[in-house]
Amino acid sequence: MDGWRIEAAGPGPLGAHPTEGGTTFRLFSAHAEAVELCLFDGDSETRLRVPAREGYVWAGHVPGVAPGQRYGYRVYGPYAPMAGHRFNPAKLLLDPFARGVEGPLTWAPEMTGDAGGRPDPRDSAGVAPRGIVLADPPDYDGTRPRTPWSETVIYEAHAKGLTAARADLSAPGRLEALAEPPMIAHLQRLGVTAVELLPAQAFLTDGFLVARGLTNFWGYQTLAFFAPHPPYADVEGFRRTVRTLHEAGLEVILDVVYNHTCEGDAGGATLSFRGIDNASYYRLLADGSYDNVTGTGNALNCDSPPVQHLILASLRYWVTKMGVDGFRFDLAATLGRRADGFSPRAALFDAIRADPVLGEVKLIAEPWDIGPGGYNLGGFPYPFAEWNDVFRDTMRRFWRGDAGQAARLADGLTGSARHFDRGDRPATASVNFVTAHDGFSLHDLTAYAARRNEANGEDGRDGHGENWSEAIGGEGATEDADVRATRVRRMQNLLATLFVAQGTPMILAGDEVANSQGGNNNTYAQDN
Repeated sequence: MDGWRIEAAGPGPLGAHPTEGGTTFRLFSAHAEAVELCLFDGDSETRLRVPAREGYVWAGHVPGVAPGQRYGYRVYGPYAPMAGHRFNPAKLLLDPFARGVEGPLTWAPEMTGDAGGRPDPRDSAGVAPRGIVLADPPDYDGTRPRTPWSETVIYEAHAKGLTAARADLSAPGRLEALAEPPMIAHLQRLGVTAVELLPAQAFLTDGFLVARGLTNFWGYQTLAFFAPHPPYADVEGFRRTVRTLHEAGLEVILDVVYNHTCEGDAGGATLSFRGIDNASYYRLLADGSYDNVTGTGNALNCDSPPVQHLILASLRYWVTKMGVDGFRFDLAATLGRRADGFSPRAALFDAIRADPVLGEVKLIAEPWDIGPGGYNLGGFPYPFAEWNDVFRDTMRRFWRGDAGQAARLADGLTGSARHFDRGDRPATASVNFVTAHDGFSLHDLTAYAARRNEANGEDGRDGHGENWSEAIGGEGATEDADVRATRVRRMQNLLATLFVAQGTPMILAGDEVANSQGGNNNTYAQDN
């Protein structure tokens, strides 16, 4: 639309916030020299120079902009990678606080920010995701189950993978399918109390997967921390699903990825944070390169106030507006990294624990990353629970018949006290599991001695190298009734041990029907 004008705006919340007379846009950038707001009408782009900056927040009000408007930013500043700055106004940037996202969620060459040490000149507006102006929904007012930890049984599931093949659902593959009567009945029949969803915040398919003709299935490459992933649900669809699950007595836990973003390393995409204020958002080394403690190419600087603000605001939004009951934090050791390494008293942890909203929901840490001092099982503060990989490996090894596992078995059955009996933490702080999305399924633990990941295009090198599995009766599927019965008995033994152990049990969706992944123990790219 021609004739847009932008006015100065005062302090207020970050993001795009519509009012009766228009929309106010606010963007944090401590090091930018200028910011343009980009409004889109189809492929037509209108650029408006944001007129006001107070502190590190750039703000402008555009009369007439209503919910549904597509928008983005172009941010100007130095391109000085060794100093931590990678500004590139050729790249359209997504608002980190965008409530909705539209457009391709797949890497394209024009998204690349760096061209041999210089800013890549290709304009990315034709391929980059755009934000959608949305009014915040009203506070969630559904009745939450509030299941105590001592009664919690977690069911880890993928929103699409759980339902995509079911012909008895009206929306297979979408989040709403979880709330349909056949799925509700299945979950209730199992006796689980909480569904833990793999990432459902908007994410991107990586460039190296695009080159192989694959897609990002698991979703651990977050792009937008406030927006539901569009192929799964919109805001209202997400809220309806949560409400229906609550009415069935089921809590909803989100797997969230605040340790890194989808932008990758220096050769990756410039989609949002890198182009808005790289030096403020990411952990950088002295030479300006990325401190890759996550193994994904970058790591968010969770010791930085703007990152803490982003994470806390995002978490509160999913609880207060979307109705979720808790979070599982991917690579949570990164969230506790300060300049001197990991600390259970990191500022972000203290802020979460002190927050009147977040202190009342379920908090689960994946207690490691790949950086120095990154393995911290048992090292997180109350009220965090933690994924217990020692329990997983011990149960697998015990039932496989490995020597020397009896004492470890006893420890696992009694709540893994050597890890968790400190700081007034209860036994339920140990989230016990024998399988999860990452690794073999329960069936494949009994049918494969080694991973078979060739379909991922990495020559079978990816995924865990040691799974403590056993190919009972030989590798792969079998029609031998005796072998099948032995495998079923092993699966039952593993699950029985999980359920009698002190702690919080978690089962992987599909294990209840002996789902096989054909020996692939890293199905992150297998959207099939």
